[in-house]
Amino acid sequence: MKSLNPPSTRFIARLDVKGDQLIKAIHLEGLRVVGDPQIYAKRYYEQGADELLYIDLVASLYGRNKLKDIVSRTAQDIFIPLTVGGGIRSVEDVTELLAAGADKVAINTAAVANPALIEQVALRFGSQCMVLSIEAKRLGEDRWEVYTDCARESSGRDVIAWAKEAVERGAGEILLTSIDQEGTRKGFDTALTAAVAETVRVPVIASGGYGQPEHINAITHQGSANAIAFADALHFERETIASLKSYGAEAGLRVRSLL
Repeated sequence: MKSLNPPSTRFIARLDVKGDQLIKAIHLEGLRVVGDPQIYAKRYYEQGADELLYIDLVASLYGRNKLKDIVSRTAQDIFIPLTVGGGIRSVEDVTELLAAGADKVAINTAAVANPALIEQVALRFGSQCMVLSIEAKRLGEDRWEVYTDCARESSGRDVIAWAKEAVERGAGEILLTSIDQEGTRKGFDTALTAAVAETVRVPVIASGGYGQPEHINAITHQGSANAIAFADALHFERETIASLKSYGAEAGLRVRSLL
């Protein structure tokens, strides 16, 4: 039986960065420079985004994490939850980012290499802080594989099994990015999101593929997503947070009021 007062669906602005530049990709490849992430982050905050998501797409590839300065600047004048990911390899990295102003961390590559890191972060900072980032690539009908290092390396792990294991280890949320749909504007992978959402008891953020209003209805109703991350549509001003929330309300979702 569904709750009479389901929680609001969160509308999240996703900002992928490389160094100090906001970038956008297709299938997490072919990076295109968009501009100063600080300017865009403030814009989305003022538009009423429920959260901001910063991902350094190349951090794991280069074995570094340079998000601290961006996070510190952002946290000075933006007062909504901020999730940060990319190149996070240790509890010490998490400590540094939280001290800079992040509220949550999203970990992919290092968690796959060392699943115990999930438990370490959850025990130290709480499950609500530990977001498992999954880059998923479709292998066939109802089969997806976990990829790491900005979708460059296959892990051999099944997405559904990995999501279940990570939550058992303490992950409090899952950021689920469809490599196949990311940047295409052709819609989210609703089957992927639904399969994960049906398996775990924690919120699932759907990322990758928004192109038109009906995609919001599909990913929340058929896909059972608790939150949606938007990038391309916002960066290139095809939509605003307000217009996206309006589409959500029309689809019957509870949305948080605008600022």
